[in-house]
Amino acid sequence: MKNLSAFEPARGLRNPHAQTVVGRIVRRRFEPRYDRVRLDTDDGDFVDLDLWRGPETPSGLCLLLHGLEGSARSGYMVTTSEALAAAGIQAVALNFRSCSGEPNRLPGAYHSGRTDDIERALDWMAERFPGLPRTAVGFSLGGNALLNLLGREGGDRGLVAAAAVSVPYDLESSADALQRGMGRVYGRRFLRSLREKAREKAVRFPGVVAPGAARARTIREFDDRLTAPIHGFRDAADYYARCSAKRFVDPVDLPMLLVHARDDPLAPGSSVPVETIRRRPNLSLALTERGGHLGFVGRGRGTGRAGARTGWLEETVSRYISRATQRTTHPDSGVF
Repeated sequence: MKNLSAFEPARGLRNPHAQTVVGRIVRRRFEPRYDRVRLDTDDGDFVDLDLWRGPETPSGLCLLLHGLEGSARSGYMVTTSEALAAAGIQAVALNFRSCSGEPNRLPGAYHSGRTDDIERALDWMAERFPGLPRTAVGFSLGGNALLNLLGREGGDRGLVAAAAVSVPYDLESSADALQRGMGRVYGRRFLRSLREKAREKAVRFPGVVAPGAARARTIREFDDRLTAPIHGFRDAADYYARCSAKRFVDPVDLPMLLVHARDDPLAPGSSVPVETIRRRPNLSLALTERGGHLGFVGRGRGTGRAGARTGWLEETVSRYISRATQRTTHPDSGVF
């Protein structure tokens, strides 16, 4: 694909925080059109999948993975699902544990490196839609988890291509970014939801979930008090070191698009392993100067098949996924 970095921010939205906030507001206007499927997990818990209504005869499937404290109803998930549907791709949105509107059954939930629920969703897709090419797109934390899966031996689970947007390639630097300047505003927003869930879990699982997690003042404190001990890490530093996506980029061997803005206020552009990505012919990097975190609110309106309801990000991702799907079903098409 050419012109991967050709993103022009909308007038008045050159600031990374404006891109981040306005991107969320703009995409929140669109109503989800999902049908829900619940999958029981091997450990006695469950995850919920939301399937976009349409297209009737898809040419392929795409699993979407949301970011920290997001869900299938997050704006970027909805608009990307719609753009994929316009390209003939069936979108399947995975709600990580505790993010579908109902508390999960076990003390643990999800984190940046957890991949078993992603694998379960991909296996279900293969069983439910046999013969259709499968792809995946991860946003922010979901992109980090996706790279954790794809960077491991045999982790591609039969995927033909993937994409990841605004990935926190270095979890340590992202945690630091949420503790300084404007980053503290984002950190407090995440913590409101995380602390509420921690209080609920401390009541249901006394002695397993420390009450102190509900009093965490930063994301790092929360990860120290709940994420790390519940999921088998020594502490937040150990969790960040073992699960940061930068460790898993080089081994990825399927076609993958990586989208990131240099001015990302939550996942610093300096953390993107540019040289590693560029030396791998199967990886395509769209590293834009501006765009914020999951923002990418560009000039004008969408020009793709989904029309004005999509923007640069949705069209870039859906076009890449569509072409990868076409190449699988029509290997002589030369779409790449």
